[in-house]
Amino acid sequence: MTDALNVVPNENPVSTGVRDTAPLAKGLADVLADTYRLTFKTHAYHWNVEGPLFYSIHKLTEEQYENMFAAADEIAERIRALGHLAPSRMSDILDFSAIKDREGDLSAADMIEDLAADHERVAHRLHALTELAGSRKDVVTEDLATERSAFHEQAAWMLRAISKSS
Repeated sequence: MTDALNVVPNENPVSTGVRDTAPLAKGLADVLADTYRLTFKTHAYHWNVEGPLFYSIHKLTEEQYENMFAAADEIAERIRALGHLAPSRMSDILDFSAIKDREGDLSAADMIEDLAADHERVAHRLHALTELAGSRKDVVTEDLATERSAFHEQAAWMLRAISKSS
């Protein structure tokens, strides 16, 4: 039984017809890092938002961070299915992510605009991953990236729609 605890994860080639999996795994790792950073940022704004739109923003951000948290597992498992290791250090998440922290005190409007811009940033990265996956005959990653980009595009739209004034 103690031998079972000494197994160290490693990369394992997977032969499904997908070509050149390393760039795909890197693209997925970048999206995973973005997903984790944006999940945390969304959750933090969810906790701290105030004002007349509190309830609407609080509920919308809750739906969004729950979706992204579930997606992180799916993205990491796709990296593993391609035969690569998923990022396992917080420093990797910080290094790979295009999502950055905002400084200073933020209004509800600032939070919404920041999240919407981040969702768009992630959608752009997912569009690039879709193209990369298609060029390497990886329909599974292509489908995953398409699904995730649709979520992020919709999230950006919903955030901006909630903050419009009459």
